[in-house]
Amino acid sequence: MTGLLLVTGATGSLGRRVYQRAAASGWNTAGTYFAAPERSADLRLDLRLDIRDRAAVHAALRGLRPAVVIHTAASRDRGDWRSIADGAAHVALAAAEVGARLVHLSSDAIFSGREVHYTEDALPDPTYRYGAAKAAAETAVQAIDPAAVLVRTSTIVGDGRSAHETLTHALSTGERSGYLFTDEIRMPVHVDDLADALLELAASDVRGPLHVTGPEPVSRHALGLMVAARDGLDPATIPAARSADVMPGRPLDVRLDCTLARSLLRTPLRPASQFMTVPLR
Repeated sequence: MTGLLLVTGATGSLGRRVYQRAAASGWNTAGTYFAAPERSADLRLDLRLDIRDRAAVHAALRGLRPAVVIHTAASRDRGDWRSIADGAAHVALAAAEVGARLVHLSSDAIFSGREVHYTEDALPDPTYRYGAAKAAAETAVQAIDPAAVLVRTSTIVGDGRSAHETLTHALSTGERSGYLFTDEIRMPVHVDDLADALLELAASDVRGPLHVTGPEPVSRHALGLMVAARDGLDPATIPAARSADVMPGRPLDVRLDCTLARSLLRTPLRPASQFMTVPLR
């Protein structure tokens, strides 16, 4: 591969995987962090970047001159508008300034679930702050860089580090209280499949929204039971409830139609019932 590929948020579950797999496939790769650098045999991050700081983002990209930016950086606070919406705009502006190809990560949270099935031309109708911020980020990115690809995905799992997997363990041990919802349906995707799809899109000219998820609708609780079976947890310790009863107003059944992605990508997008049976390495 020619040119530098920059991964924002390379200490996150997805960003780390994108960084590792990009480097392994021959990309000249750099990654950013915010809270703390992480160093291992396959990950060395030396660029601290606060994407809320527009001047800092521009300075970083002017210095690095990447050919591609894969924007996975996200705040741990899912209501952090400045990181999610403003940060995406800052990255898009800086990438456009240096002529970098932009692959922007978005989410099924931009949809309410009222329609259940969503194609790429569906209009966002978020019901909570995180979804609204992700929808605003999409609007900003598309206005700034119409050539960017906006990858909408769903629940990301598979490596043991994801939010859903760590929550399942914490609920099972009693470290955290709460529930996994039986009526919230999503389309889980393996983190490696998504990372490979992002890298494939980085080398393409696909633009605009693209839905990239696994092909199988699964409830959050059913996915938790898959985590329990894989990791040897007692399934009886995985608490279940209905989102409609506990947290009314959250999106319930949201299924992204990935027909277009499957026609464009070589990367296989496996169902959770297949990849969650494979033990963690």
